[in-house]
Amino acid sequence: MFLSENQLKIMLYKPYFFRSFLVAMLSTASLVAALTACKKDTEATPGPDIQVNPTSLGNVITDQNGRTLYFFAPDVTGKSACSGQCLDTWPIFYKETPTLSTSLAAADFTTITRADGSKQTAFQGWPLYYYKSDTKAGDVLGENVNKVWYVAKPDYTVMIASAQLVGNDGKSYTKDYKEGTGSTLYFTDAGGKTLYAFANDKKGTNNYTKADFSNNATWPIWEGSAIKSIPSILKASDFATTTAAGRTQLTYKGWPLYYFGPDAGQRGVTKGVSVPRPGVWPIVYVDSPDAP
Repeated sequence: MFLSENQLKIMLYKPYFFRSFLVAMLSTASLVAALTACKKDTEATPGPDIQVNPTSLGNVITDQNGRTLYFFAPDVTGKSACSGQCLDTWPIFYKETPTLSTSLAAADFTTITRADGSKQTAFQGWPLYYYKSDTKAGDVLGENVNKVWYVAKPDYTVMIASAQLVGNDGKSYTKDYKEGTGSTLYFTDAGGKTLYAFANDKKGTNNYTKADFSNNATWPIWEGSAIKSIPSILKASDFATTTAAGRTQLTYKGWPLYYFGPDAGQRGVTKGVSVPRPGVWPIVYVDSPDAP
């Protein structure tokens, strides 16, 4: 700002004008500095690439803008089963080295290479997707679409898989344990490991595990004290616990739940369905009957 000779004289001989001028100049400078600092702060602190945000279904994993991410039940093996036109509705999510909310652990996130060579981010082995009909932050319209799409949550205890049942005998089975092909819906733990019931158990009673735990390696009990998040298609009241050989075992509709040792902790493996014959150790799902 440049002042005329007369303006300078006024300021020199009339201190009031001089003080007013200084106040105006300092106020303007302070305002500009504040706005500049605010702009810098906004630019310097973007949100994490992957976050956990509240929705009508509870806390879900989202992208940087709060858009919900999803799991696909047929991806239980850790490979993406969504391709072609499926991707028009369910676009993949990928960040090479994502920044995370403090509640998330970097070890839970991996990158898979899809069949077409492209990359996709996965959480605890489940590839992540968007749903095209979600138009704003907090939308969860993809939940339970076709009974195979579920919002990604950071603390699932139970997940739902959709796959061909293949027994320890190498044969393919349908959901009624007859030989045949076709995908079956069933429960896994959060890491995609298959859960089974035992046909000889009773409601809340484990009739398999020995008191000395000596046979646990073959059919390990699913240990746990509580169920956290579950897909919305399930009822929390159907889950409970029982005691087996002094340990706490989770149950569903009264059925104590197990893993199968020869599944070797691998995602989506269902060898137990044929042991010792089909139907003795069934998979568990929403339509499983109540335990007697």
